[in-house]
Amino acid sequence: MKILALSDVHGDRLFMQEMAEKGAEEKVDLVILAGDLADHNGDTKGLIGPFKEKGLEVAIIPGNHEGLAEVNFLTEKYGLKNLHGYVIKVGDIGIFGCGYADIGIHQLSERQFFETLKKAHDSLKGVKKKLMVTHVQPSDSILGLGIFPGSEGVRKAIEELKPDIHICGHIHETHGIEEMIGSTRVINVGKTGKIIEL
Repeated sequence: MKILALSDVHGDRLFMQEMAEKGAEEKVDLVILAGDLADHNGDTKGLIGPFKEKGLEVAIIPGNHEGLAEVNFLTEKYGLKNLHGYVIKVGDIGIFGCGYADIGIHQLSERQFFETLKKAHDSLKGVKKKLMVTHVQPSDSILGLGIFPGSEGVRKAIEELKPDIHICGHIHETHGIEEMIGSTRVINVGKTGKIIEL
């Protein structure tokens, strides 16, 4: 399975057009948008259409710049898959997620991060590979630069649920950086348009 993953677009419509073209050229099976799509006024216009015009499947979670209302609107309008507390199963690959962050209007407690991820994860049966998607990065991670604390709930989910890959965003300064937490490959996909193969 080939995935194009990105986050923290903040209303950049030209970038989204470029990513839609990249997704089509790479023949990806799924595009994952890991939060903070809206611009600073909360506008999401013109951000999803380019992917749908290319016939690409899209999954989404909210960041700290959009709430569930915006995500539900986009989900219904464009036929997207909402990964916040839900799963996608493709063959023997399971994808599960939790949106929001640890700051701003739209934030969750550490317990909510962990419980949302665990509940979704536990509904996955018979998968050989697991991909976990969040907006916020895990705590005690190089992705936080030692400045941004990240989520203890997300860290706990990585350690206990052991996804093969965890993708996140949120911290702009570390877009594109990867690390290993235990056996999990953790990637801040950010505004890079990362191709991930499972």
